[in-house]
Amino acid sequence: MNHTPKIIKHLIVLNVIMFIATMLQPMVMYPLFAMHFPENPMFRPWQIITHMFMHGGMMHILFNMYALWAFGSPLVFHLGQKRFLWFYLISGLGALAFFIGIQYYQYNNLFNDLLAMGLDKNEILALLQTGKNEFFHIISSLPSELGDKLDELRNIFHITMVGASGAIYGILVAFGIFYPNAKLMLIFFPYPIAAKYFIPLLILSDIFLGISNYIHSPIAHFAHVGGALTGLFLMWLWRNKRNEYYF
Repeated sequence: MNHTPKIIKHLIVLNVIMFIATMLQPMVMYPLFAMHFPENPMFRPWQIITHMFMHGGMMHILFNMYALWAFGSPLVFHLGQKRFLWFYLISGLGALAFFIGIQYYQYNNLFNDLLAMGLDKNEILALLQTGKNEFFHIISSLPSELGDKLDELRNIFHITMVGASGAIYGILVAFGIFYPNAKLMLIFFPYPIAAKYFIPLLILSDIFLGISNYIHSPIAHFAHVGGALTGLFLMWLWRNKRNEYYF
């Protein structure tokens, strides 16, 4: 850790402080600082940033902070501390924008379907904001198709997002650009694969998992994809501006 760049140390310390605060006061931290769906009354503008420094459990933060240290440290050498920090934050914001964009697409489609099925806009919004037990009691008396759509809509309306994973995926992409032949491997697949193959496969797996189980998955797979695409775009943009980075 002695040779770890200062910006990496500072980001890890900030994430750890936020994690400890969340574990000590979850009923305060999650409502205030986790990212809520923008249509939800609990959404606050600062959540756009603060959610990136929160984590949902020990394995979540350990994996992300290890990846930040292992893949971020070499990038600081190429990008410099200030540019790396911008890269980290913009990748996280890109991940959020991609994820929220898909949420809005799903939300609007479901909302329009419910309107077409005879529900009133205000009635739908009132249902979304009822307590969980009351909500399920109400939809249990509705036709199954109508109840299922309301349930999916409620899941989107109340979903929260935390974690640095989107920014980490941007870092992974940049690492793969600078070190395409570096050998990487997963714990459950302990066979080293070159980064230029490993990272695209990881992103493709997120796309598959996101499409196959989008609504009910506890992992924001599309945020990973959004972070990766943002990282790729930034590398392309900075290469063209400064003529420094080559694929």
